[in-house]
Amino acid sequence: MGHHILLLGGTTDARALAAALAQTTHRVVLSLAGRTRAPMAQPVPTRIGGFGGAEGLARTLRTEGFDLLIDATHPFATRISDNAAKAARDTGIPAFALRRPPWERQAGDLWTCVPSIGAAVAALGERPQRILLAIGRQEAARFEAAPQHAYLVRSVDPVTPPLTLPDVRYILATGPFGEAEEHALLVEHRIDRIVAKNSGGSATYGKIAAARALQIPVLLVERSSGAALPAVGTVEAALARIDHELAPGRKRGV
Repeated sequence: MGHHILLLGGTTDARALAAALAQTTHRVVLSLAGRTRAPMAQPVPTRIGGFGGAEGLARTLRTEGFDLLIDATHPFATRISDNAAKAARDTGIPAFALRRPPWERQAGDLWTCVPSIGAAVAALGERPQRILLAIGRQEAARFEAAPQHAYLVRSVDPVTPPLTLPDVRYILATGPFGEAEEHALLVEHRIDRIVAKNSGGSATYGKIAAARALQIPVLLVERSSGAALPAVGTVEAALARIDHELAPGRKRGV
């Protein structure tokens, strides 16, 4: 019988890792925050909803006898990542993050990098522009502070309540998004600027590549510099790290 692993998910990488672990003898539970109304089917047993902060997560790790904690949440889900790090410290249970590397600027990219969504709102400026807002729905309301722009908001689930903006349209869609379709979207809606998070990975890179080809500026919100847990960048590296952490005789905390 394998070990008991708690996988904090909600990303493409988490699903891929869960699928790989489903082929092993490990007992895996995939935890989803529950923000997506209709999450896709998962290859391992799942739980939906929060734990009640770091203390609740630590309690779950102890009472349910988990041997390893893996944080494969979105790179911008800093609260749960901080809670995971604290719970791992408090319980002594080994933990690491699966965190895809951020995108790197390439020749031709017209990026303005900002540290936060608030900074992105301010950086849009006063001149009216047509904006593709590709940051998800959680923080879309922050852009009500810049009502002079026309917004095309793309998210997996509807933005609720709807934004109180004079010119806003919505697209409900789930990635991956290829470069060709992103190119067509940007041209069709005559987008002047993109606001996005530096999520990394290939699933949503299409808009970055299309923007480069069309010479459309991108306001890119960078990740927090703090690393809550030691991290690996690929599913293959995560599987190797799991073998390392759960190797027989390896000393673990109490």
